[in-house]
Amino acid sequence: MLKYSLGSELDASDKAILEILQNDGRISNVDLAERVHLSPPATHARLKRLEKEGYIAKYVAILDKDKMALGDIVFVEISLELHQHAKIQTVLTKIKAMPEVMEFYHLTGERDYLLKVFIRDTKALEELITQKLTPLPGMAKIRTSLVLNEIKVSTAIHFD
Repeated sequence: MLKYSLGSELDASDKAILEILQNDGRISNVDLAERVHLSPPATHARLKRLEKEGYIAKYVAILDKDKMALGDIVFVEISLELHQHAKIQTVLTKIKAMPEVMEFYHLTGERDYLLKVFIRDTKALEELITQKLTPLPGMAKIRTSLVLNEIKVSTAIHFD
């Protein structure tokens, strides 16, 4: 069983609630209760507990990037020359503030960081690389990969 940070365990009903909410965050409490075979008050209490204990981080609307005409997705791999704490913190702060950066990861291996970026066109990619990333302190290498096709995209975490 998965454990909450406060010590309680997730049971089958908790897992079912989380699975359903990942696919339909706007489901009514009555419909959710029906799907997990609990009463609406019991379902509501479980939901509030799951929120309070941090299993549900937030509720969001996931936009269709094609309908929004956001352009292309690019993965950007970054390697730093020096690993000095102050310089790294400057780089992290500046990259996190870039609105085109959708995801930002610290990696093991050959590259230090991986960014998932939405760009409207190649000119925007050029500006990101030459005007925003290259001038950052300690930047050693920047490697980009343009996404040709999204094969699978998911935000859901599944339980075994």
